[in-house]
This record gives sequence, C-alpha cells and structure tokens, in this order.
Amino acid sequence: TVLEDRYALAQTPKSRIAKQASSLVFSGASVILDSGSTTLLIAEELVKMGNITVITNSLPAADVLSTNKDITLVLCGGTLRHKTRSLHGAIAEAALNGVTADFLFVGADGIDPVNGITTFNEGYAISAVMAKAAKKVIAVVDSTKYGRSGFNQVLGIDQIDCLITDDGLDDNARVVLQKAGLSVILV
Repeated sequence: TVLEDRYALAQTPKSRIAKQASSLVFSGASVILDSGSTTLLIAEELVKMGNITVITNSLPAADVLSTNKDITLVLCGGTLRHKTRSLHGAIAEAALNGVTADFLFVGADGIDPVNGITTFNEGYAISAVMAKAAKKVIAVVDSTKYGRSGFNQVLGIDQIDCLITDDGLDDNARVVLQKAGLSVILV
C-alpha cells in the first residue's frame, strides 16, 4: 500500500524523529497519536513503555500498541479511510469530546510558516479536534516536507507548539519557523 511504501522510503530520518518524540512521553502521560507513517513509528517506540494512555484514530498504530497490556489504548470510532487505515468523521471527532491529553503527535505532507501543516488528502477535521484536546501539539515531519504545501490545511502554524524534524532542515527554515512561534527540535 501507499502507507507502507512511504514508511519504507524515509525510515532513517523518520525513525530518529519517532525516537525523539517518544522520549518526551513520561510515565502517566496521555498521548493522542494521529495517523501516518511517522506516527506509526512513534507507536513502535511507545509500545516499549508502560503506564501511558494513547488515544488514536490509526488502526496500524492501535494494532502495534494493543500488544502491551500496560498501555491504556483508546480508539476513536468513525469511518475508515482505507488509504491511511485511519478513522475519521463525526463519530471519531465526538470520541475526543471532553478529552485532555498531554501531547498530540501529528504528521503532515507539507509544512511551511504561512500555511502550517498541510496534506494532499481530502480535508478531515479530526486533527484540529485532536489539537484542541492536547496541551502540547507536536508536529513530526521530516525535512523533505518543508516548503511543500498540500491543498488542505491540517493545522495552522499558530496551533503547533513544537516541530520535531531531521537535521536536513536548513538554518534559514529553522529560523523562519522559530520566528513563527515554533520550538524546533532537530534530530
């Protein structure tokens, strides 16, 4: 599938990003994990932990996390989007009502200081609902996606607290993103 192809294509920077992202998660933390290839790698890191709660709309991430009985796993219901094997729509969004989590990890097809994080997929509102439920929104996006802009905005730049990306991001891009208010972590 397309997801597995993307996953295999850029595994090294994405795996470094995933390791850094998961290192922020502490015992007792609650994490919202959006769907995508980088967030699936984060799930593979989080499954090694215990005493955390993970809320996700990603079936592949849920499958990975379901093997650890010391993780409280909450799946959003909703309508399956086959391309990403993730759940969306009113039911998925309603599952997040009243939820507060420490972190949201969200990927993207593109990131830029004007449009924030964007996707080439159809627009889905679940990422915005996830962001409202999270105390800290962390974009996990490899450097090849900087300056790319998909046609659907996922989150505005002002909705993102931190970007974890690989060291392929040039200094000018880092400064521009920091001026836009993001904390930038390079791995």
